[in-house]
Amino acid sequence: MTLTTRPRGTNDIGPGQIELWHKLEEKIRQVTSAYGYQELRTPIFEHTELFQRGIGEATDIVEKEMYTFLDKGKRSLTLRPEGTAPVVRAFVEGKLGAGSLPVKLYYYGPMFRYERPQAGRYRQFTQFGFEVFGSQDPLLDVEAIMLPLELYKSCGLSGFEVQINTIGCPACRPSYRQELVEYFEPQVEKLCASCRDRLHRNPMRLLDCKVESCQEVLSGAPQITRHLCEECSEHFAQVVDYLDALGVDYKLNHRLVRGFDYYTKTVFEVTSSELGAQNAIGAGGRYDGLVEELGGKPTPAVGFAVGVERLLLALQGQDKLKAEAAGPHAYLIHFGGSTKRRAAEVAYFLRSQGLWAELDYLDRSIKAQMKAANKLSSKYAMIFGEEELGRNRVILRNMRDGHEQEMDLQELEQLAKIIGECGQ
Repeated sequence: MTLTTRPRGTNDIGPGQIELWHKLEEKIRQVTSAYGYQELRTPIFEHTELFQRGIGEATDIVEKEMYTFLDKGKRSLTLRPEGTAPVVRAFVEGKLGAGSLPVKLYYYGPMFRYERPQAGRYRQFTQFGFEVFGSQDPLLDVEAIMLPLELYKSCGLSGFEVQINTIGCPACRPSYRQELVEYFEPQVEKLCASCRDRLHRNPMRLLDCKVESCQEVLSGAPQITRHLCEECSEHFAQVVDYLDALGVDYKLNHRLVRGFDYYTKTVFEVTSSELGAQNAIGAGGRYDGLVEELGGKPTPAVGFAVGVERLLLALQGQDKLKAEAAGPHAYLIHFGGSTKRRAAEVAYFLRSQGLWAELDYLDRSIKAQMKAANKLSSKYAMIFGEEELGRNRVILRNMRDGHEQEMDLQELEQLAKIIGECGQ
């Protein structure tokens, strides 16, 4: 280990990359605004019990992947591995459901899971997600599918697929879980170690196993359809009907389950053909019991989460969402002394007008400063020559076509307008 090596499973995002992130973040704000969502920011760490109770103690995340530590008060805290449980906690603690319903919230920020790093999967990763509280309307399930699709399309992404399923509710799931146990038990020796361990604790999680040795056994697993209660069956039928009416392409996947215990009824996932085996670029579903489980009043809810790094990989695979490298509006070239002081005054004025102004801090030659302006793709160069400055004027050079003109330094607002218009 050295001081100049970042921790495994983390990334630095610097110039040349961050512009693409900014562009995606702008798309996220545009889409969430169109759907009426407001941003919520929660702490990066929470009490460990929030995730144990919210996600489920028998899940991979809680059992194997959480970054948990004791603080100086011997309290167990965990870096958030996902965004929904913290949002629900904030919803309950802040009494956000006391006003008009439904409540629409979105979040964006870093999450942490201790897992094997690979393309699009890191130990610190960025997640965008949104949650809707206060309604069981199946149309909100559909909205939770359509919002990310709008985001993907606005970025130019194609080749993605929507998969949906229903996993029932606490009233109808027990009989299905029992049928799964009865199906898997005679074939338990064919299952991987993780599936054998989960068989009696959370048999539905076996349906999501990607281990090759389990695939043959899973192919004949019973489906939940005939176990659904009337309410769950009708709810899913309406979800499908809305998807059809709105022209959303989707695929029914009866083996689709989610890795968190809080999901009920509708679950969905979006995959991309650009990502290979780890192809999910977003997933979500309904979780009508989680608010009550975490201490609130019974409140239906539905949400979706997008892995930002995976989405960016998919976009880069299709050469989409390009971010043009930005350059200064003006690079101020001086000869030192009084010309440098006047250039500094003008630079700070331009910056106060929201314009990007750069000047030389290394006392380089005029030729070197011009090279620096070109390298930065500056739109204009402002040359503070001693003779021009004596007349309170400056040479303004358009770096695109080389055209030069003298400008009066007493008309800085007009100068700023010319420079700003070029950057639009």
